[in-house]
Parts: sequence; structure tokens; C-alpha cells
Amino acid sequence: MSERIPLAHARGCTSRPAANPRRGRRGSIFWISALWFTMAIVRADVTLAPLFTDHAVLQRDKLVPIWGKAGPGEKVTVTFAGQTLRTTPGNDGRWIVLLEPMPANAQGADLVVAGKNTLTVHDVVVGEVWLCSGQSNMEWPVSRAMDASREIASANFPLLRHVRIEHVVTEFPAATVATSGWQSATPENVGTFTAVGYFFARDLHQKLGVPVGLVHSSWGGTPIESWLSPAALASNPAFAVVAERWGRNLADFAANQSAYEATLAAWTKAEAEAKAAPPAKTAPTTKKKSAPKRADPAAIYNDWLRKNPRPRPPRGPGDPWTPSGLFNAMINPLAPAALRGVVWYQGESNAERAAEYLPLFTTLIKSWRAHFGQDDLAFYWVNLANYEVNGDATRRTYAFLREAQMKALALPHTGQALAIDIGDPTNIHPTNKQEVGRRLALLAKNRLYGIVCDDTGPMFVSVAPEGKPGAQAPSAGSGQAMRVRFTHATGGLVAHEKPVQSLELAGSDRVFYPAEGKIDRDTLVVTSAQVREPIAVRYAWTNAPQANLYNGAGLPAVPFRSDDW
Repeated sequence: MSERIPLAHARGCTSRPAANPRRGRRGSIFWISALWFTMAIVRADVTLAPLFTDHAVLQRDKLVPIWGKAGPGEKVTVTFAGQTLRTTPGNDGRWIVLLEPMPANAQGADLVVAGKNTLTVHDVVVGEVWLCSGQSNMEWPVSRAMDASREIASANFPLLRHVRIEHVVTEFPAATVATSGWQSATPENVGTFTAVGYFFARDLHQKLGVPVGLVHSSWGGTPIESWLSPAALASNPAFAVVAERWGRNLADFAANQSAYEATLAAWTKAEAEAKAAPPAKTAPTTKKKSAPKRADPAAIYNDWLRKNPRPRPPRGPGDPWTPSGLFNAMINPLAPAALRGVVWYQGESNAERAAEYLPLFTTLIKSWRAHFGQDDLAFYWVNLANYEVNGDATRRTYAFLREAQMKALALPHTGQALAIDIGDPTNIHPTNKQEVGRRLALLAKNRLYGIVCDDTGPMFVSVAPEGKPGAQAPSAGSGQAMRVRFTHATGGLVAHEKPVQSLELAGSDRVFYPAEGKIDRDTLVVTSAQVREPIAVRYAWTNAPQANLYNGAGLPAVPFRSDDW
């Protein structure tokens, strides 16, 4: 069955007409509503899409689609907050209605859907709804965030609610998906919430004073290709490489699986031996006579695990890396829900192929907006944190992925929060999710909610040579200076704790050397004793740089390069 079915093919899907369509959303909602339906109806009872369960949050100030299935020709009535809508499904059992835009409402109400049976969804509120998606740094729970015990104990926000979309992979777009159900942010529940999403939502909830709902659909270690729809991956000839790569995985799967099983058996045996090994004796650390000390068995075993990680199974059928597999299973069943926006934290799994990322990422943003019928849907993401990628001899893989993310800002209604200064060079999962959430919330408050604030750190605009070689250099023996200009340098530039770090200059030989920087109000003057006549400058252009350049609002400068080499 095709991924999209035009409205003309969805016979009987009618609802009460409404005046004043908002930006064409009404027509596009009906057109894309077919995304939710991909299977023939198997029962006559009225059913609801997976997001409509007790304690749900509906989006305020927008048309709100409510949809589901029923018996062909069955009369379906939907009642909520003083609105009553009626529709009749077609032969395929699909139905959808659109609630008129509603103001925020923290008083829970019943959503009632009646046909041959009646469904009552309790305690439904109206506020702000955000979709949280990506890989492990979005999936990372509050229980593993910095100061987790304190954060969990202080969570008392019954109107901040979270629904988790369960992990599943499908080959074709699915109609429904299992969820955790909507849960309020309490000490009993919040530990399993997405940490980035929770801290983002908590900031908004406390500032706006309205209910906030998080729809959490993420899966650790997954590439962007898994989150793109089949139609999106077919939209650009350059994306053919995705299918080709996956085809090779499938072709080689049987042989790779046999090799993996043999490797795993050997590893399992070695792991058991390491766990059972008697404690090793260590020599005394002083000259005094004493009995040899015994090393901690747990420490020895953990060191062995670090040096000998468990073998990974090969990619193959049903794997979360299946192109479109996660879109089909974990995004398609959510459309065409009314949302305020999307927060996205992903990219680590694509860093080795950073050159592919920009077109894939911009296509994902545009295609998700189309699937949800909201061309102005806000889409904010996290620019990758500083992390020293194992096995990367160039030490620059993440720099190019971050650049691809930054270039996606050319799309309207987008924004990025930096994590370049708050990561952990030795851990791909930094635990300071509080600051990540705060920076994402700055974007939403400033760009959507009319709360004026700085939401972006200094961004490179231009660079030009200063005078003759050696002129205006901050120290004797330096080469020609380069003056860098920025936007978003509110209050001037600031170097935290030490002079500006992670600067590089290159001359005509295109070899980059360490450089020094001197702040001059809202510009930066860069020199290097090793580069007499520089033609290019870079800042924080490595996997795990020391990034300590900020604006007056305390937001970090975006890593940049003036070259395109």
C-alpha cells in the first residue's frame, strides 16, 4: 500500500466544516491523514489513535485532529470541551475530525468518542505539545542525568506530561504503535522521561504557566536514515546510496551473523574467565614490610570489559538502522497530531558520513512538516557536544557534522542549541542535560512565545586581514592578524577562565597551526607565529575542542571555519 492516499480515495471521511482555515492546515490534514492508516480494518468497534489516552495533552490555538477507526458506515461522534463533531468512516473504516482551536486549559476534561461502542479518555488538558526525537542523547533518561536524585525528588509538575513511544521497527508505514501512556512529572514517573525533553519542558511550563506535553519517540544509536519516510528517501537521487548500503548489509547478513556468533562465543568464554579470575596480587607501595595487596576483582573485570567490549551483532532484517524503519513504526502513527514543534538530538551515528547529513537533515525537517500538515512547525536541535571520537585519526569528524547541522538553519522556523562546551570528551553521553534543555527553551521562548531573550551564541560572519604581516599582533614574532566578526555578540565577546582556546590559522599551504586570539569588543583578532600571511581561520574545529568563547549572555560561540577545504 502506498504511503500517502489522496483525500479523494478516503471515501466517507467527512466532518463538520469549520470557518477560517488556519494556513491551509485543514485541507492538508485531511490529505495527510492517510499516513496513519495502512491496514484494513479488522474490527467494528470505534478505536482511537495511540496518542489519545488518559491524561493526554492537546495543542492549544491550532486545529486539533482526532482520528481513529470504526466499522464502515458507522456514525462516529466526538465530544470535547463544548465541541461536538460527527463523521462517517468510509469502507476502510478510517475517520478523522478537527477540533476548533482552543485556548490553554489546565482543567482536565473527558474526550468522548461514540459509535457502536463509546470510548472515554479522561483528564485531557490543552497546552503546548512537543515531539522529542533522535538517538541516545535524546533517549537518555532523567534517572541518569546530572543530579538525578535531586531532580527526581523535586519533580512535582502534574501538568507537565510525557508519553513514550515504544521501540519497534517496521518495513512499511504502520497504523498504530504501543506507548507508555501519558504520565505526569512526579517523583514516581519522571526518572524514565527524556532528560533533554523534560528540562526543556520544565522551563517552558514554569514560564508559560500552561500544560506541556512531550511525545517522546527516540532510539539510541540510530542514524537519520531510519527516521526518514520512504517517500523522503526516494525524493533525492543522492539518497540512493542509503538503499545501496543497506542492500549490502542484507546480502552479507547470513555470513556476518555466522562470524558474529563465533566471535561472541569466544568473547563469552573469555568474559567468564575474566569474571572468575582470582584477585591479582600487587606489590607493596612503600619500603615497609607488608603483605602484598590484592587488586579489586570488580575493577579488574571492568577494566577488561573496557578493553574488550561485547561484539556487536551485524545489521540486518528488523534492525533499527533499517532505512525508514523508525519513521514507519514510531513517527507515522503519530501523524497528523497537532504539535507546536520538534526538538531533535541526533547525529552521532552519521558523523562518519557527515557529507551526506545536510541534505538528509533538511529533507527530514521538510518531510516531517508535510506529514504533520504544519509548514511552520518549529524544529530545534542540539548541535553535537564535544566528544573525542574513538578511532578518528583526523580528530575532526564531529566538526563537519556540526557544520552540516548549522547549515540547516537556512530553513525557516529552525534553531539550534549548542553543547560544544558542556559535553564530556570521554563520554558520548554527557549528563548535563539541564543546560541543553535550558538552551533549547531559550529558542522556543524567544522565537515562539514572545519572551525576548538571547537564544544564540556568537556566529561567524566574516574574516579579513589586518594591516601588514606582524601588524597589530598581540605578541612579538606573530604573523599577520586576522579580524573575525560575529553576529549575536551581545555585550561583546567573553573568554571564560583563560584566553580564547582552539583557534587555528592557515596560509596558502593550507596547513593549520595553533593560534592566539585577542578580544576587541565584539570582534576577535587572531594571530599565529607560525603563519606569517594567513588566509583562513578556524575555531573549535575538532571533535572535542576547548570551547570557551561566549557572548555577554553566556552562550557559546558556534564552531566555525572560513575555508571550505
